[in-house]
Amino acid sequence: MASSQGIMWQPTSEEIAQTRLAGFMAGCGFAGADYQTFWQWSVDQPEKFWEAVWDDLGVIGEKGPVILENGDKMPGACFFPQGKINYAENLLRRRDNTPAIIFRDETGQERTLTYKKLYDEVSRWQQLLKAEGVGEGDRVAGYMPNMPETIIACLATASLGAVWSSASPDFGAQGLID
Repeated sequence: MASSQGIMWQPTSEEIAQTRLAGFMAGCGFAGADYQTFWQWSVDQPEKFWEAVWDDLGVIGEKGPVILENGDKMPGACFFPQGKINYAENLLRRRDNTPAIIFRDETGQERTLTYKKLYDEVSRWQQLLKAEGVGEGDRVAGYMPNMPETIIACLATASLGAVWSSASPDFGAQGLID
């Protein structure tokens, strides 16, 4: 039994070896190294570390030729300054039946959208927005409550390279105006 000031639980070596972090560390050449050593490398070599993060996560997009600009200025450093990614493309790359959104309204009604259903719904909204002439750089605003359709509209907008903004009716008239 752990004391109130001691460690309450510690994973086994086998459990640690199976973590995503351990796999990432091994991929960076730090298999079997302790966390402190890896952390120090990430601080000493931020460009290498963040490029490895991008690659390990499988980010869809363009890194650009520069990984870190103004690295000696914190704040002021800029990672992937010429990089281009689309949030919706990265979020929607998964299309299985795992729950993506679990929504419960004020009355207790619950709805679950799988990644596949979310992708399909975003696609439908994207087609509607595109048919209305929405494209890259446009702005789309929604006066919508906090619900799955608001997330869907946001992702559909972002997938076209447009900018999304929303306000919930819960804000009231003055909140919307503000």
